[in-house]
Amino acid sequence: MEKYRVGILGATGMVGQRFVTLLADHPWFEISALAASSRSAGRTYEEALDGRWKLAEPMPECVKNMTVMDVSDVDAVSDKADMVFSAVDMTKEEIRAIEEAYARTETPVVSNNSAHRWTPDVPMIIPELNPEHLDVLEYQKKRLGTKNGYIVVKPNCSIQSYTPMLHALRQFGPERCVVSTYQAISGAGKTFKDWPEIIDNVIPYIGGEEEKSEKEPLRIWGHIENGVIVPAAAPLISAQCYRVPVTDGHMASVSVSFEKKPSKDEILQAWAEYSGLPQQLRLPHAPARFIHYFEEDNRPQTHLDRDIEGGMAVCAGRLREDNIFDWKFAGLSHNTLRGAAGGGVLTAELLAATGRVARK
Repeated sequence: MEKYRVGILGATGMVGQRFVTLLADHPWFEISALAASSRSAGRTYEEALDGRWKLAEPMPECVKNMTVMDVSDVDAVSDKADMVFSAVDMTKEEIRAIEEAYARTETPVVSNNSAHRWTPDVPMIIPELNPEHLDVLEYQKKRLGTKNGYIVVKPNCSIQSYTPMLHALRQFGPERCVVSTYQAISGAGKTFKDWPEIIDNVIPYIGGEEEKSEKEPLRIWGHIENGVIVPAAAPLISAQCYRVPVTDGHMASVSVSFEKKPSKDEILQAWAEYSGLPQQLRLPHAPARFIHYFEEDNRPQTHLDRDIEGGMAVCAGRLREDNIFDWKFAGLSHNTLRGAAGGGVLTAELLAATGRVARK
């Protein structure tokens, strides 16, 4: 199989680095372009990072001597890629503009950024949950005036620690949900070396996270109408988001009420049996089992369970009846794998497998 050529926009940041590790030896994709700000452009990737490699895995050899391109040189970068992954660090206005510019070069954009999450004809995808939203791309391409170019985004990393579990229970009509998330420092692009103030500390505020946690699941559960995605009206979600001294892994504490209260056995069965299109298509980064439930009272644990199935599965545990709501449980997902770059790569695999990526 001839591999698709892929570029990484914002390749020097933490999520960009994670994209590099996931794509360096991918069976379908080959890294053909690394792009970053003008400060990094013209240097080799290793020189541009200059000791700022933040992942535990070593930098892949295949990218060390690649020359970093200027991300603003849209035509030059897009000429080298059939598709690009976007993890740029810019203002929302700048991100919206540059991602649309890449799309207009007939280059699909899979974005890790939040800038286009509420653009009405841009699908926000968790591949196992709402692949049908990709149908809105036909309307987006008409707006952009493209044949093959478009933008797809992934949602906020924190919602993937609880939204899949709620999604698997939609048959019971979840009505109200209170969620608290305990989010790793890599979600802020930090390590303990960068951020010593977080050690022995918890910060009860992450800018913008609570609004995203309350509203983005409703867009995931929305429907296409008149060429745009209309968010669902329910369930009503109330969220609090905390930054905790953990390297990777976002945990959630969830309480939920249903229109038709399920039994514990019904919930566990729904979670155990749930799978999506990525599992049916056996995509390279699709976990064999999407939702893993732990019977032990002290699981899931961030350190022990965030890497399950390569960090691409989600975990649940501590399911029990609630005194105010119907049920409560704990959730966990790896924020830079399932929640960020890994989710982007899985989305790209879904796009390729469904014939939505063209070789130039």
